[in-house]
Amino acid sequence: MTSTKKEVAVIILAAGLGTRMKSSKAKVLHEILGKPMVMYVVDVAKKIAGDNVVLIIGNQAEKVRKVVSEQTNALFALQEEQLGTGHAVMCAIPQISSHVREVVILCGDVPLLTEKTLTGLLEDHVKAGRDISLLAVEIENPKGYGRLLIDENKQLTGIVEEADASAEQKKLKMINAGIYCIKKEILFDSLKKITSDNVKGEFYLTDVVEIGYRNKCTMGVLVGNDWKETVGVNTKQDLMKAEYIMRDRMRNMS
Repeated sequence: MTSTKKEVAVIILAAGLGTRMKSSKAKVLHEILGKPMVMYVVDVAKKIAGDNVVLIIGNQAEKVRKVVSEQTNALFALQEEQLGTGHAVMCAIPQISSHVREVVILCGDVPLLTEKTLTGLLEDHVKAGRDISLLAVEIENPKGYGRLLIDENKQLTGIVEEADASAEQKKLKMINAGIYCIKKEILFDSLKKITSDNVKGEFYLTDVVEIGYRNKCTMGVLVGNDWKETVGVNTKQDLMKAEYIMRDRMRNMS
């Protein structure tokens, strides 16, 4: 691979309130097989970035910081207000060192991503010389997920969130897995141009793709082989589903 761990940083979004979990515990600290779900994400991140892993914390920030710090070395950035995923990534910028070339963005509530898939995305991105790469998956019931917009030349043009999608766009089955690989200077420049002009009034990280298209950036998608790796945990039912998948995976490995 042409990028070393020194040249890669991983940002993990771990600041969310997780209200749908209906629990006083921070969402990312809920356990899967006895391990906080955010630690599965941190462990995979460290495989490609070493100690260049930045967790964006907000809800129960000090508890999350303590749990992670007791188990590994990581950097932290505080998102004091919940103003969206784009704003969260902005909070992490001061922690990204000058020699980093590629920034990978992961979600702290997507614990089933494997090292193989993440390494594959980074290698594909670097080899193709892209500015922005996304991990995508096709699913039968894409309700609740951002849809990928592709033009007639099969170029990625943007991502539309469920809340902002038209009836036609909601029929699309290719979804954004929320996992990105972006050239550092492209990311930093795009974040300055994001606005909160949407239904939720938030700064969406997904707008980086639309800005990239307008600026004629080289963008592409790697379609993952296994949709289960991108399962997000938002409810207790999701947590049970993730635990079932993880247990099944470990059984197959033994």
